[in-house]
Amino acid sequence: MTRQVLDALELGKRPEGRTLISAAWVLGHRDGGHRLVPNGQVVIDGGEVIYVGTDFPGEVTHHIDFGNALVSPGFIDLDALSDLDTTILGIDHHPGWAKGRVWPRSYVEAGPYEMYSQEELAFQKRFAFGQLLLNGITTAAPIASLFYREWGETVVEFDAAADAAGELGLRVYLSPAYRAGGMVLEAPGQMVPVFDEQCGLAGLREAVDYIGRQTGRHGDLVRGLLVPDRVETCTEELLRQTQAAAGELGCKIRLHMAQGAMEVDTVRKLHGSTAPVWLARAGLLNDRLIAPHATNATEEDLELYAANGVSIVHCPLVSARGGSTLNSFSKCRERGINVAMGTDTAPADMLMNLLVGLITCRINDGAPDRVRCADLFDAATLGGARALGRDDIGRLAPGTRADIAVFGLDDAVMAPSIDPITTLVTGGSGKVTQAVFVDGRLSMRFGEVAGIDMKAARQRAQRQFDGLIAKYPDRSWGHPPVSELFPPSYPIEGNANG
Repeated sequence: MTRQVLDALELGKRPEGRTLISAAWVLGHRDGGHRLVPNGQVVIDGGEVIYVGTDFPGEVTHHIDFGNALVSPGFIDLDALSDLDTTILGIDHHPGWAKGRVWPRSYVEAGPYEMYSQEELAFQKRFAFGQLLLNGITTAAPIASLFYREWGETVVEFDAAADAAGELGLRVYLSPAYRAGGMVLEAPGQMVPVFDEQCGLAGLREAVDYIGRQTGRHGDLVRGLLVPDRVETCTEELLRQTQAAAGELGCKIRLHMAQGAMEVDTVRKLHGSTAPVWLARAGLLNDRLIAPHATNATEEDLELYAANGVSIVHCPLVSARGGSTLNSFSKCRERGINVAMGTDTAPADMLMNLLVGLITCRINDGAPDRVRCADLFDAATLGGARALGRDDIGRLAPGTRADIAVFGLDDAVMAPSIDPITTLVTGGSGKVTQAVFVDGRLSMRFGEVAGIDMKAARQRAQRQFDGLIAKYPDRSWGHPPVSELFPPSYPIEGNANG
């Protein structure tokens, strides 16, 4: 019956009239925190939640009963992959500088070039947005690699990204990433920063203009976020002007910081300190900043984050795959640091990230009782909303936006449980996402995404990715062939039985 009712609704549109969504569990919000409602109901009208509880007394146009499922606020992903993931290339292929992760001097002198066409750049945003919706993510701040770009991101691709978000039905915080510098490989293992501040300032101006044009489009699904690339690729003047622009625009700034050894070493050589200390000395550390990943943050760095209202974006899966962790999730929360969540890789599986976050925190703490599944779930909902300065998303209560994800609890691989949050965090995955509403619009139902055929798109994505990999020798030290850059996990034989 659930599928019949959902199939009768038009994908990508708001259902007419009032829609009542019911399930074995609803995650509502009251008195400052999430509350589980057994056999609960959520009623939406247009793009707004008007009721959360049981036994709704009014009339409704549609009733969708998901049975044994959790109706939840949609996840907020503040470091959401928006290209075809190249981090997977670095999982088993080391060192990174030898595998196209840093531009060699020969590539710079030949002239960096765009390895994707504008059409390909637009497609990968649309494909990535579809993947986010499949995993119950309703609000995203996209992130993409600049390794395969000529320099920064372009306005043209982000105009297309805004349109894709509007067509698919995803709430986004957007503007093109810009930078004043980058790392150049002078010799094996020898990386040095090279700067062009005027290029970075030009990118900032383009981003400011973009935000002015795009904010509020598609029924306010699109808003602005300034995204200087990484702290080691920015000059103080670029960040100072970024802060001033954010103040005028009334938007936030995302800046990757305290996230890796190369960054820490580079910033220390340039400025004599860690990045958070450098920014604090310059008066540039404040509550406008949203800072992935903090895996290399010192105690002093974290104290500065807490004192200045900086939000951390925790991306435990991609960090742990690279051998690093946030130390630790519970300690950051105890300091009063707001922690939001990001995926930053494929799969864009927030539930998988919550599990890895739980595991790594308990390993770092040396105890299981300092962090709970609900703490991670809070970060993926309330923490993201807090980082963005919003109280109308990340929760389900009358007056909030109707951003809803429905997670099935009957998957055969999940253990029985009396608590849906623990069940989902410890045994679920994005694949149990049954439906997603964004601002009241039905954006995804049982693997079908509004505005895109994801199966066909996956095939196109593979072809596009193959084309990108073929160009990796251009920007790798010594220009070895792809077969040497990325050899298979096991030797490949033409005839296994020969």
